Amino acid sequence: MEYTASQIAAWLNGTVEGDPDVRLTGLSKIDAGTPGTLTFLANPKYTPYVYTTRATAIVVNRDFMPSQPLTATLLRVDDAYSAFAMLMARFQGEAQVPAGISGQASIAETATLGRDVTVGAFSVIGSGVVIADQVVIHPQVFIGENVQIGAGCVLYPGVKVYHNCEIGASCILHAGVVIGSDGFGFAPQSGSDYRKIPQLGNVILEDHVEIGSNTTVDRATLGSTILRKGVKLDNLIQVGHNVEIGENTVIAAQSGISGSTRIGKNCMIGGQVGIVGHLTIADDVKIGAGSGVEASITQAGAIYLGAPAIEIGKARRNFIHWRHLDEIVKKVYTLEKTLKQNHE
Repeated sequence: MEYTASQIAAWLNGTVEGDPDVRLTGLSKIDAGTPGTLTFLANPKYTPYVYTTRATAIVVNRDFMPSQPLTATLLRVDDAYSAFAMLMARFQGEAQVPAGISGQASIAETATLGRDVTVGAFSVIGSGVVIADQVVIHPQVFIGENVQIGAGCVLYPGVKVYHNCEIGASCILHAGVVIGSDGFGFAPQSGSDYRKIPQLGNVILEDHVEIGSNTTVDRATLGSTILRKGVKLDNLIQVGHNVEIGENTVIAAQSGISGSTRIGKNCMIGGQVGIVGHLTIADDVKIGAGSGVEASITQAGAIYLGAPAIEIGKARRNFIHWRHLDEIVKKVYTLEKTLKQNHE
């Protein structure tokens, strides 16, 4: 790419402070900027690099006030982080699967493909599948019978979508994602045996859902496991059967959600969080990394930490006490010893 600062500012609804005609040929990190590149400042922690970076231009928030002279041109926008994310999406140069249908793909005669669909080599599309316009299916993807996939989706290599699942428009499934595998349902029998409970439901992903590599979303026992519009899941997450995740909720890597739990909209769940089954998590809740949630969280906007997870204020107070636990125990032993001596 090669664009002027003024061109990029126009895309971002921003303004230029400095040379509007400076030419930019790439993007860079602010602490590793090189001449001709555009970088950004969103985290105040990186403010010192504004004055030392070799990048030619920097995207900053409108209220940024430099405390030293600058050599770089500034592009002022409402939200530097979001603006730079837009630029990265626009300029991404990742290799794409060649357009069209590979002769090495297997597509059932009863499958229906929309306009401008791409299917990579060794992908398998089952009977009754309906794929909308401009879907990109990378090599070695499996799509089971009667699956529906909305317009503009991207399925990366190794994705598996089991039968009867539904994927909305503009979803992204990264490598190794499994949608619709059986939920973990087994009924104890006499002795130590278990009887498998058939998993007859499906998975529904609404529009604009993105799921990271090697994440699994189990099909429902009956009904549907549902990820609502705008949900974002990181890599290596387990979503159990009949779970429902509300709109625009984001979950970081290595978290696990047990069956039939309902998570509200706009929640933020950190990495390695475990949530037991049949719980309800209210809207706008935040759960810190490594937490274990054993009870429903009914207060919207609450923040929980710890294992077991508790409200953040109480968690912080407990942490302070825990840091002094050794001293407290020694004091208790000393008091016990003193009391014992006084009674002798």
